[in-house]
Amino acid sequence: MIMDDGIEVKRCGVKFSPPALVLNYLIKDSGKMHRRTMPLRNFNKNSSVDATVDELLANPKHSKFMKCMPKFQLYRLIAIIRDKLGGMSLEESLARNDEIDRLDPEEDLNKVDVETLQRKKSIMEDTFEKNLKKPSDPDFQYDVQMDFNEVEACEWDSEESDQEF
Repeated sequence: MIMDDGIEVKRCGVKFSPPALVLNYLIKDSGKMHRRTMPLRNFNKNSSVDATVDELLANPKHSKFMKCMPKFQLYRLIAIIRDKLGGMSLEESLARNDEIDRLDPEEDLNKVDVETLQRKKSIMEDTFEKNLKKPSDPDFQYDVQMDFNEVEACEWDSEESDQEF
């Protein structure tokens, strides 16, 4: 992903001891690759992933690098570090994170914990941004109207219920 100041992020990974995010990026003007290590200070197996992501995004030293990454990727990387610090193997952590990152339309998000909800929301936001059609896009159409097949009739959305009020 290319940032406004001519930096393109190539890879992002984790370091377990001490906990840190490692970012490889290219400076467009010079063509040089750089590596930046962002330590997660005071991070342990009980730390909140959500709070740590917010901390990284708010940190003036790291925010310009973090803003170019999808938020769900930050959640995933920090969750992997936390899992590893908690004694989980890397393979188990990756499998668990793959399961969390999978979107299921039938899943009731009212029953998941706050951290999982935040991750799923960030995945949905990223998907929305990728599919968003802007007026500057060549295939942009204003006021698109579509007919959808009726799936289920519900009493609360029927026309008769509107007339009662």
